[in-house]
Amino acid sequence: MDVRAETSADVSVKAPMCPSRGVLEHVTSRWGVLVLAALVERPYRFAELRREVGGVSEKMLTQTLRTLERDGFLLRRAYPVIPPRVDYSLTDLGREAAEQVWALARWTERRTSDVQAARARYDEARTP
Repeated sequence: MDVRAETSADVSVKAPMCPSRGVLEHVTSRWGVLVLAALVERPYRFAELRREVGGVSEKMLTQTLRTLERDGFLLRRAYPVIPPRVDYSLTDLGREAAEQVWALARWTERRTSDVQAARARYDEARTP
């Protein structure tokens, strides 16, 4: 099936002012991909998610979660308990996006050695 057939005629990620570019940016950002990939497995609390993603600052994780929530990819559930508990999970839209970026992430894991070999060949060909 041609994915392009599913898009509206006036929505094209190749068009400079298309709003789909902002969505693409959020979904494919460094932390956006990793957050979506983690949440495809199960819901997480903030601290758990930060550990699972690894290397993300509290500020960047908060910003990424807010952006993905605003875009409709995440649900944020706050529970009135002490200490406060907040869970993050995917919406149906978020699950669909997460499955797409998770496939890309898995492909990246499988093909990293090929990319590294290509880089080495490139660098060697350009070294005087």
